[in-house]
Amino acid sequence: MKPKAVFLDIDGTYLNERGLVPDSAAAAVRAARSNGHQVFLCTGRAIAQIWDHITEAGFDGVIASSGAYVEYRGEILFHRSLPRAVVEHVVAFLGDNGIDFFLEANSGLYGTSGTRERIMAAVYGDEADPAVVADLSVGFGQFVERFVVDQDLLRDDINKVSFLGSSMPIARVRAEFAGELDIVPGTVAKFGANSGEMSLPGIHKATAIALVLAHLGIAREDTIAFGDSTNDLEMIQFVATGVAMADAHPDVLAASDRITPSSADDGLALAFAELGLIRQA
Repeated sequence: MKPKAVFLDIDGTYLNERGLVPDSAAAAVRAARSNGHQVFLCTGRAIAQIWDHITEAGFDGVIASSGAYVEYRGEILFHRSLPRAVVEHVVAFLGDNGIDFFLEANSGLYGTSGTRERIMAAVYGDEADPAVVADLSVGFGQFVERFVVDQDLLRDDINKVSFLGSSMPIARVRAEFAGELDIVPGTVAKFGANSGEMSLPGIHKATAIALVLAHLGIAREDTIAFGDSTNDLEMIQFVATGVAMADAHPDVLAASDRITPSSADDGLALAFAELGLIRQA
């Protein structure tokens, strides 16, 4: 088989519902790379949100912040931050309307103590099972640990913004930032049904993949991507073979070429085998 470039979303795709990497998924990544394929993380998360256990299997590169940051084997190929004036607009509008949010930079996550507490509640809820709490602490708990409060939020190094579920419709937020930011529903279900992600217009996972392909001289026909959320749509549509997880957003399911079981059901490893990236177990 000709070597492929494989792009993996993180939340809901490479990670399970507790924010952990299934053993089968990590093994599939290692096996695919040993077979000569290149595997990339391609996520809405900022670099500061990609914990060590996520990268432990080994990857050839990372596309982060929904395409605003692109790295290949330690070399930064692209990095674009939000203009300070846009950050000021975001902080003022979301703050004035009582919408909890956090600013995402390579150096960390920045927001208010109220948002940090809300994230903690969203991650752990009223879970009492010690084993589940331990898993959540490793998986999503680091959102709390990496959260920086009591600092000036008007920063020059912000790649993307996430806001948590609120009473304001996402359409209203989109209207406020039309021409300044692209806004899609949030990708972490624990943060609430009316959560959202705010990123630079015209920059998304597909534009970042195109940049990687051009840099490496890889043909688009040799690309595969896996995703589940609306920020994966451009990626799924751009690559030669777009694979949706079974529990993906309906729009992603409709746009995909193939559907594989959920992360919890070893869907990534099964699809890797079916696509010939690794041997069938």
